[in-house]
Amino acid sequence: MADAARASATAPMLAVRGLNAWYGESHILHGVDLDIVRGEVVTLLGRNGAGKTTTLKSIMGIVPRREGSVLFEGAELVRLASNKIARRGIAWCPEERAIFASLDVEENLLLPPEVADGGLPIAQVFELFPHLKERLHSQGTKLSGGEQQMLAIGRILRTGARLLLLDEPTEGLAPVIVQQIGRTIADLKQRGFTILLVEQNFRFAATVADRHYVMEHGRVVDMIPNDALSSSMHKLHDYLGV
Repeated sequence: MADAARASATAPMLAVRGLNAWYGESHILHGVDLDIVRGEVVTLLGRNGAGKTTTLKSIMGIVPRREGSVLFEGAELVRLASNKIARRGIAWCPEERAIFASLDVEENLLLPPEVADGGLPIAQVFELFPHLKERLHSQGTKLSGGEQQMLAIGRILRTGARLLLLDEPTEGLAPVIVQQIGRTIADLKQRGFTILLVEQNFRFAATVADRHYVMEHGRVVDMIPNDALSSSMHKLHDYLGV
């Protein structure tokens, strides 16, 4: 029993193997492999078009066609519809944020259903994002880009999801808001959330992540632990053109 418990504790929460994805005739992902251990923050790095967002969408089951294996807590997801994947405890925060413009902040927060116990009550969401409490009855169209990003993240924290897929959460935001998003990710890690993060800004990624997967042309081509990032700058320059 002790051996089984240790194996369970060290087994990946998410194990992706040989993941392929298509949009029509376009073959986007070519055998993606990656693991995420419970409680980690892991980033996907890569140039535009490398397949990072498609990887998140494929895990979530919202691409037209995918093949391979996506194991979440030991259960295969690759044949499940996206709504059933969400109910297993995975939540996606898209780059475009998908805030409902006709709803106010409170209505947006309350919109997604709870899929499991353990979601943050709204009071704790407001602790993370005090601006949202101040804008509680403001419509989505009245929010700044930073406030919309806070709302998009806060909305999925209510659901009870244990794995968060965050797509470019700092894109287009002012430096002070980027810092707040970084503090929020660190706080969520302390609360036990597991996060897979797509980022263009590897300098930001270095402040929040445990490990980094690098993607090129729909494949994972490298994995760099965060403590090896500074010694891997020559590789990152080649991969990312930075």
